[in-house]
Amino acid sequence: MEKHLIITGVSNISWKDAIVSAVAEASKTLSYLSNVKIIEQRAKIDQDKLIQYYVDLDLSFIIDRDHN
Repeated sequence: MEKHLIITGVSNISWKDAIVSAVAEASKTLSYLSNVKIIEQRAKIDQDKLIQYYVDLDLSFIIDRDHN
């Protein structure tokens, strides 16, 4: 069985960094991560420059019913 969780990654560097950071952080508390789907990307602009990157992710993980 697979479960889905929607999370938002944030970075001051790039969208890729936002994705990698969000997955790394989620893996600290979720076991058996299996897939990630990018739902939406957006950025905050200040003085004509992108200053913060946001990525909404659909994170999938396997439910292990035998795990104690």
